[in-house]
Amino acid sequence: MDGIFNVLKPPGMTSHDVIGFLRRVLNTKKIGHGGTLDPDAAGVLPVFAGSATRLLSYAMEGRKQYIAEFTLGEKRDTGDDSGAVVKTMPVPAFTDTKLQDVLHSFLGKQMQLPPMYSAVKINGQKLYQLARKGVEIEREARPIEIYRLELLDFQPAKAKFTVAVECSKGTYIRVLGEDIAIALGTCGTMSFLLRTQVGSYLLNEAHSLQEIAENPEICCAQPITAVDHLPKLILTANQASRITNGVKTTVNGTADGQYALLGPANEFLGIGKCIDAKVQAEKIFQRFQIKID
Repeated sequence: MDGIFNVLKPPGMTSHDVIGFLRRVLNTKKIGHGGTLDPDAAGVLPVFAGSATRLLSYAMEGRKQYIAEFTLGEKRDTGDDSGAVVKTMPVPAFTDTKLQDVLHSFLGKQMQLPPMYSAVKINGQKLYQLARKGVEIEREARPIEIYRLELLDFQPAKAKFTVAVECSKGTYIRVLGEDIAIALGTCGTMSFLLRTQVGSYLLNEAHSLQEIAENPEICCAQPITAVDHLPKLILTANQASRITNGVKTTVNGTADGQYALLGPANEFLGIGKCIDAKVQAEKIFQRFQIKID
C-alpha cells in the first residue's frame, strides 16, 4: 500500500515499535516515520508506506506543535520523568508574568544542543545507545526556531507549568524545558508531552493502531498531503509530459521556488523547482503521458 498514515502513537511505545507493528499489518518492508517521538510521549506520528517513503524528507520540513508540561526543581538524565534524578535545586518564587517574559525570550531562531538521550547519530552510533552505557560525548549545537510558546497553565505550588509549542524540525522539547528552567534560576524536566501536529497532520485526524489494523485503506492519506506546505503548480498536458520525463520546461509567470506539481486534472505528479521561469523535476511519482486518439 502506497500512502501516509497519521498515527496516534500511544505512550509506552517507541516510534520503532509503531513501524514494526505497521510493517506487519501492511505487509511491507518499505516504511518509515516522519520524526521520532519519545517513548513516553503520545500524539501525531506520520508513517509513510510504499512509494510515499520518497516524500519523508519533504514532510519532515514541516512545523511541529506540542503540548508539554515541565516540572521544576529536578533534572533527570533522560530529560523526562522516565529517567534518574541527577540534580535538584530549589525553585525560586516567580509570578506568571515573569514566566511569560522568560518564555517570550525563547521565541525565534536559536542554537540548541541535542541531548544524549536522542536518536542523533555521531560516528555511526545513536546518542541514546552511548548514553545507556554511561558515555557522554561532545555534541554540536544545531539551529532551531520557536514560532510560538504559549503558557497554558501554571501551578506554583507544584512547581509545574504547561505550554503550547510550535517549532521547527530538530527541536527537542525536553531541552527547551531544561533551558527555560535554567533561565528561571533552577533546573527542570519534562513531565508530559503530546505532539498535536506535524506539518499537515493533526491530532484530531490521527488514527489509533487498532483502527489502522482494522481498515488501513480508510486510514490511508494520499502522498500529496506530505507536501501541503508547498505551493501547487498546475501544468498543461504538454508541460506535464515534458517535465515528468526530465525536460526542463518554461512555465511563464512562475516565481522561483519549489512546487508540488499537478497535472491538468489536478493529479499529483511530483515535486519540481522553478528558476527563472524554468521548471525542472526534483522527484516524480508518475509520468504524464499525452493521450493520442
